[in-house]
Amino acid sequence: MDFQFDARTEKLRARLTAFLDECVYPAEAVHAEQVAAAGDPWSRSPVLEELKAEARRRDLWNLFLPDPRYGAGLTNLQYAPLAELTGRSPHLAPEAVNCAAPDTGNMELLAEFGCEAQRERWLKPLLDGEIRSAFCMTEPEVASSDATNIATRITRDGEEYVVDGRKWWSSGAMDPRCEIFIVMGKTDPDADRHRQQSMILVPRDTPGVTVRRGMTVFGYSDASHGGHAEIDFTGVRVPAENLVGAEGTGFAIAQARLGPGRIHHCMRLIGMAERALELLCRRANQRIAFGRPLAEQGVVREWIAESRVRIEQARLLVLKTAWLMDTVGNKGAHTEIQAIKIATPAMAEWVIDKAIQGYGGAGVSQDTPLAALWAQARTLRLADGPDEVHRSSLAKRELRRWL
Repeated sequence: MDFQFDARTEKLRARLTAFLDECVYPAEAVHAEQVAAAGDPWSRSPVLEELKAEARRRDLWNLFLPDPRYGAGLTNLQYAPLAELTGRSPHLAPEAVNCAAPDTGNMELLAEFGCEAQRERWLKPLLDGEIRSAFCMTEPEVASSDATNIATRITRDGEEYVVDGRKWWSSGAMDPRCEIFIVMGKTDPDADRHRQQSMILVPRDTPGVTVRRGMTVFGYSDASHGGHAEIDFTGVRVPAENLVGAEGTGFAIAQARLGPGRIHHCMRLIGMAERALELLCRRANQRIAFGRPLAEQGVVREWIAESRVRIEQARLLVLKTAWLMDTVGNKGAHTEIQAIKIATPAMAEWVIDKAIQGYGGAGVSQDTPLAALWAQARTLRLADGPDEVHRSSLAKRELRRWL
């Protein structure tokens, strides 16, 4: 395994670092002020649109898609350090370069499983950053850690499908530019457990679709992911050609979508942890307590050293996972994908927590990005499958080796 960055990656890293320094970090406070002034936590900010235009001018766009027909044509290993950089400003940078969830996963899904008409109607405007999308899988009335529990029904009626159910934590749905929902539901409850589900495209303005409310994350709007919503689908009729793939393939499509999504989250989490550690070190060098800088306090040095060790361990595992996905495919990297999904959010949560502690009251305020970073890291121990599900599956896989 060789994790040395190639020439193209190094050039993109340099351009992206300059974009962050020159444009994104200075825009963070402006973005917060504009959203607050709008009075709607899920509103668009003019500065974000300016960042997107600048990113396109700098050729920093759709970096996540490995298929050169749609994106930059980078491998997972090439994209990893770039996604890490965007994680340093997760509320602005990913969307600024059109690499924000859930659109990334939805674009991958449409690119791989959508028909030509679906790609032309929905993938193209997503690639161009003209619209946003939502992924509607999780439900409030069932334990969604087991995706086979999904109760939403997708029923064939002539040349249409009828969708009935309630979803929540539908990422992307609160963005005012969200125009398309990808909905997972059951088309055949009597089929094999993993063949009951299907995916279907539901335009947001379809009669019977009701966005009930936006869901906050530890009190944050989480607008960087387009916000999360609770949505009712009541007698929602869409053409039969809106089905993605074939009936009964929804579970398999979901797993194919979530694999790359998990590693992208982990890549960004490393960037979040790096930013938190940088902030902690700056604080420790400048802040005086009990007559000497925090940097001279043994416990603070312990936090800093341990943070560096944990970040490097997580990064190496993420890079190995990216390399495996490139060389043997997502299925061959299944163990490592689960391992990074367990380890990386916990690492970032720990590092950010220590940075918060170093800042004291400022660390939990709006004056630093730390509280919002911690909320994201903690949330990712639930998103795309909770820790416990991944641990259980990983343990079963390990046990099978020794039967």
